[in-house]
Amino acid sequence: MKLRIEKAVYGGDGLARIPADEAASGGKTVFVPGTLPGELVEASIATDRRSFSTGELGAILEPSPERVVPGCEYFPRCGGCQYQHASAAGQLQMKLDILKETLARAHVPFPPEIASLTGPPWGYRNRIRLHVIKRAGIALAYRRRGSHDLLPVTRCPIAAPLLEQAVAAVTRIGAEAGLESLCEEVEFFTNHEQDQLLVSLWPGVRAHRQPARLREQALEAFAELLHAQLPVLTGVGLFAEGEMMHWGERSLTYTVSGHSYQASLGGFFQVNRFLLPGLLQLAVENSDGEKRSGRTAWDLYSGAGLFARALDFENVTAVESAGFSADDLKHNLAGKAHRVVRSSTLDFLRSQTRGPARAKPELILLDPPRAGLGKEICTHLGSIGAPDIVYISCDPATLARDLQSLLQFEYSVQTIHLVDLFPQTFHMETVTFVKRN
Repeated sequence: MKLRIEKAVYGGDGLARIPADEAASGGKTVFVPGTLPGELVEASIATDRRSFSTGELGAILEPSPERVVPGCEYFPRCGGCQYQHASAAGQLQMKLDILKETLARAHVPFPPEIASLTGPPWGYRNRIRLHVIKRAGIALAYRRRGSHDLLPVTRCPIAAPLLEQAVAAVTRIGAEAGLESLCEEVEFFTNHEQDQLLVSLWPGVRAHRQPARLREQALEAFAELLHAQLPVLTGVGLFAEGEMMHWGERSLTYTVSGHSYQASLGGFFQVNRFLLPGLLQLAVENSDGEKRSGRTAWDLYSGAGLFARALDFENVTAVESAGFSADDLKHNLAGKAHRVVRSSTLDFLRSQTRGPARAKPELILLDPPRAGLGKEICTHLGSIGAPDIVYISCDPATLARDLQSLLQFEYSVQTIHLVDLFPQTFHMETVTFVKRN
C-alpha cells in the first residue's frame, strides 16, 4: 500500500496512517522504519496489532530532500544506527521535532527556541561494545535491527578510528588467543587523543566455569597478542563473578577542557569525544557564558565526576553508586574541598529530607540514566527546593515526565539545549536549566 510519512517518532521509525479507503483499517497508525517525514512510500504490513501496525518498507516513491546515501555498508541491517539515510540537518530537525512534541504532550512549557549543539557525525564514539562469535576464526558482531541475531562487522564508522583498528586487530588474533572461550562480549574505550585504549571482556557461562588461574593465563595471552598489534593498548579487564582481573593499567586519562579525569575499566564516561567540551560548558556555565558559582552544589548521578570537577562552587557533594565510577570520582575530586558520597541518588535524597531542616544547595546538577528521575526523587527535589537545577537527560519521554513533576514545586524551564551526542541514531541528549520561581 502507499503511505505518506507524517513525522518521525522516537525510536527511528516514520509514522503514517492507513488511507481511509483501505477497508476497516483506514486511519490506523503504521510505523515504518527507514523512512523520512514527507516521503511517499510503498510498504506492506509486517505486524498488525489492535491499535497500530508496523510496516516493511518496499520502495521510496517520493523521497525527502534530506535523504542521503548511508555511510556504512551494514546499514540498515545493523541495529546500532537508525538515521544514516538522513542528512545531518534532517536528523537534527527530526530530533528537535520529537523533543518539542514530547514536551508539549506532557504540558511542559518550554522556551520558543531550543538551541542545539552538534559535532562531526562520524568517528565520534569513544566506546563500542560487540559480541564475539566463532566462524572461520573469530568475528565481532552487533545485533541485527529488531532481532537478537548477530551481524558480523569489520568496521563501525561512527566509532573513533582507533576503535575500528581494535576491531580489526581482535578479529585477526582472536582465534589464536582463544577469545571465544574467554568472553562473549568485548568493549573498546579510548580517550580523545586516541593514545590510550582500554579493553573490557565480558564472559559467558562457559568462561565462568573455568578456574581463575586458567582465566588469568588466557587474559594475559590475549592482552600480549593484542598489545603487539596495538601498542597504545593500556589495559585489559576481564569481568567475572562480580570481580575484575586485569592486565596492564586499570584506567586511562581523559582530558576535557583542561580537566584531566581518571576513567577506569568498568566505569562510565560520556561517549561523544567531539562534544564533551561543549556539553561540559552547557552544564557548568550560564547563558551569558559565565561559570555558575556559589557556596554549595550537588552533582547527583556523578559518574566519574565530569561535571563535579568543573563546578565553580566552594563545596560540591558528588553522589555515585556504581563501584568503578565511584572510585574514579573519588580520585578525580582529590585535593578539592568536595565530598564524595557512595550512594544511590534516591537514598542520598531520603537522608537529606529526614530530620531537622538542612541548608539547601544553590545548585543541583542531575545526569540520570535513561530511566530518568521518577516521582519520588522529584518529590524530594521539590521538598529541598534548590534555586537552580541543571538536568542532563538522554531520553525525552522521561525528561518530560520529570519536568512535569518539578513544575508542581514552583519550578519553571528557563533554557533547553539539544546536544546531538549520538549522530546517525535516534538517541539525543538535552541540557535543561530549571529555576525555582
